[in-house]
Amino acid sequence: MPVPFPLAPGKVDVEMKVVLFCGGLGTRIRDYSESIPKPMVPIGYRPILWHLMKYYAHFGHRDFILCLGYRGDVIKKYFLEYEETLTNDFSLSDGGRSVELYSRDMDDWRITFVETGLQSNIGQRLKAVEGYLGDDEMFLANYADGLTDMDLNEYLDAFRQHGCVASFLCVRPAQTFHIVSMEDGGVVRDIRPVSTAVWSNGGFFAFRRSIFEYIRAGEELVEEPFQRLIAENSLLAYRAPVWWQCMDTFRDREALEDLYSLGDPPWEVWKGPRGQKPRPVSSDAGG
Repeated sequence: MPVPFPLAPGKVDVEMKVVLFCGGLGTRIRDYSESIPKPMVPIGYRPILWHLMKYYAHFGHRDFILCLGYRGDVIKKYFLEYEETLTNDFSLSDGGRSVELYSRDMDDWRITFVETGLQSNIGQRLKAVEGYLGDDEMFLANYADGLTDMDLNEYLDAFRQHGCVASFLCVRPAQTFHIVSMEDGGVVRDIRPVSTAVWSNGGFFAFRRSIFEYIRAGEELVEEPFQRLIAENSLLAYRAPVWWQCMDTFRDREALEDLYSLGDPPWEVWKGPRGQKPRPVSSDAGG
């Protein structure tokens, strides 16, 4: 097992690249729109992808690699034609010919757009962007369809201390089912709600560079590669009492939109007292 590499007291966090998997079809939410990829489904004025990138940028990780597939052109066009006035204060003058912005969203972001195939799985998409990671010892990754208020600094501290090759946020899905008891003929005798008690992969990953040694051609990331890591005690599930919500279905999207409309969505850690304080971040990508 790799040895831990915790930060020394007072050392700044290292800025890491963030790999975002944006290429899936999102079939369970296509009733919302078939014309845009799932990461571009909006919450308020911005797509869920933007909210996720703002989350990472808050903690100092602003170098993004987008793994594109289905309707990657929509994602490219969105950022190439990015409209800052949607989410920033500004003054308009000279009959609308002059716009003065008082803040900007992504002046310090770097976004790399990589076509990784229409039908590729997550493992294939990750392998496709290996060369864009440079010599970085650690990097982050995400399914790009979920949000959280997790303190990313604490998550990375735990990852370093355990010395594992890979880690993911482990969450309890907020789902309730109705359990039915019935007779052989189908007459119902009892029905009652039961909440799930399982832990699930929340899609917020941290990896050491050696993860690529565990992925073989065509393999899905969380299947064979993760089984190899488990066999070596090199996979960490990070459990913490955090808020988390995915956007797998139209109902999930409506739940996120409802939270946004209330004016204090839990994932907007960059906005105020709810948000965690980011640490200073260096640009040295070493471990």
